[in-house]
Amino acid sequence: MCHRCDQKNNDQQNSKQDPSKRSFLKLTAVSAIGLGFAGAGIAIAQEKKAAAAYAKVPPKPENVLTPDQALERLMEGNERYVTGKSVPLDFHDVQAALVKGQNPYATILGCSDSRVSPEHCFDEAQGDLFVARGAGNYLTNDNVATLEYSVAVLNTPLIMVLGHEGCGAVKAAIDAVDNHKDFPGHIQLLASAIAPAVRAVSDTSSGRLINVTKRNVIMTVERLRTKTPILDHYHDHKKIRVVGGLYHLDTGRVELIA
Repeated sequence: MCHRCDQKNNDQQNSKQDPSKRSFLKLTAVSAIGLGFAGAGIAIAQEKKAAAAYAKVPPKPENVLTPDQALERLMEGNERYVTGKSVPLDFHDVQAALVKGQNPYATILGCSDSRVSPEHCFDEAQGDLFVARGAGNYLTNDNVATLEYSVAVLNTPLIMVLGHEGCGAVKAAIDAVDNHKDFPGHIQLLASAIAPAVRAVSDTSSGRLINVTKRNVIMTVERLRTKTPILDHYHDHKKIRVVGGLYHLDTGRVELIA
């Protein structure tokens, strides 16, 4: 007998069953379907809950720090760098986590000088530092926006303005103010931006360069603490710290100066 005939006979036999049995079977089927939908709904809800919980876990949980803890960690990293105890890095250890996002624990506004690399001098890996760099480490609108983003969006608890010894941009600013030197192209804008720090230092000795460099860092820190709408709010409510550092070329040590 063919398959279709078998199916027809089965249908006929089922149709002859008593009404109560047919009702029971229907009820059982409906209940099974309902339980199936309920089970699927629970599974979906659990999956969504797990996904939401995972999304709240930062890529690098160890970077969730208070402002004081962040500064302590930053300086401990510099100590390792200075003493030749930097930790070997393997990007593959954090590669998968960083694909999903970032949560750096410190933001650095530093000079573009090739001798001063924040990731190296603080012995940190990818995903730890949010870095904005420009010759002379002075503030521009773009830099302010970058720092505001790091604090308001990435929740970075620490900003360090990092100057260094022997800064060519500061030398240019001193030359522009003291010797009325003009520079070609946009270089003059750089010298003009740092000029207020030059004028704030009356010292004309051999230490003038380092003193102006420090003053430039300190003035930038003060501006970030009080003159930027987002950052000064976070600073006033003690949600961030804004500090200044000076990198010493001969030792690699970062000195806190503000």
